[in-house]
Amino acid sequence: MQFTATQIAELLNGLIEGDANVTVSKLSKIEEGCPGSISFLSNPLYTQYIYNTKASVVIINKAFVLTAPVAATLIRVESAENAFAKLLEMYNKVKLDKKGMSKMSFIAESARLGSDIYAGEFSYVGENAIIGNGVKIYPQVYIGDNTVVGDNTTLFSGVKIYSETVIGKNCIIHSGTVIGSDGFRFNPENDNKKVPQIGNVVIEDDVEIGANCAIDRATLGSTILRKGVKFDNLIHIAHNVEVGENTYFAAHGVVAGSTKIGKNCMFSGQVGIVGHLNIADNTTITAQSGISKSINKIGEVYMGSPAFDANKYRKAYIHFRNLNSLVERIDKIEKQQVQTKL
Repeated sequence: MQFTATQIAELLNGLIEGDANVTVSKLSKIEEGCPGSISFLSNPLYTQYIYNTKASVVIINKAFVLTAPVAATLIRVESAENAFAKLLEMYNKVKLDKKGMSKMSFIAESARLGSDIYAGEFSYVGENAIIGNGVKIYPQVYIGDNTVVGDNTTLFSGVKIYSETVIGKNCIIHSGTVIGSDGFRFNPENDNKKVPQIGNVVIEDDVEIGANCAIDRATLGSTILRKGVKFDNLIHIAHNVEVGENTYFAAHGVVAGSTKIGKNCMFSGQVGIVGHLNIADNTTITAQSGISKSINKIGEVYMGSPAFDANKYRKAYIHFRNLNSLVERIDKIEKQQVQTKL
């Protein structure tokens, strides 16, 4: 699709400098701009590129002052970064706007379907499933029996959703993710026989789950991801875990069974949390930390493995780095004492 600078300026409530009729059909970084593309400048580190970019249109801040002529048509807005983000969102929406039911998809007769659904090739919807309006089911998605998928949720290729799962509205689940697989539970007092996992997974509205994540069903009750939770790729959530609203996990995070995590927490990559803990609201945990005890105070920052207060950890780490020299000093003092006694 092609758009003129005028059309884009109207959309962004911007002011045009240059050729208002120039057309663009793609997006680009300013340093990699090419004819027919639109870019933006917000970071001062990239200012030099505004004067030699080959992009046809560049979005800039109203306050930006030029120091040399510019070949591209400019659109001045209050915030170039926010304006370009709006364009990215619109572009992505158009790109992913798929509709229609493939003849090679399977929909059980007892399933209830909303309107404007997309179901790609080899997708499967099981018995008594309820699929909301505007849901996008990409090729090779499996949706088990009695599952509920809310309006405008997108399930990318290869997502597997086990039976009885409940997924809210406006969720995005990326390829390879498995939701509702059995929790890891065996009985050592009964020849390590598997403990049946008869609960489910409940995912509330506006949740995004990255690629190749695993969200285990509960033994009893529900494993729950609350509204607005955001997961990066390769996250494992065990049975009966509850993750609070608007909590963020970076890649490789692991939470063991029955742990309760509060709202607005932020966990960096490779964080591990053992089972049956409580993590307070607004907790921040740095990369590669291991949490072995509950965190009860709101707004704390933890790091290390086993993790403790980040400020104390940093002070302790200074001593750790100096440990070798401290040992050498102690050895030297001990030798001096021995020589003195002799």
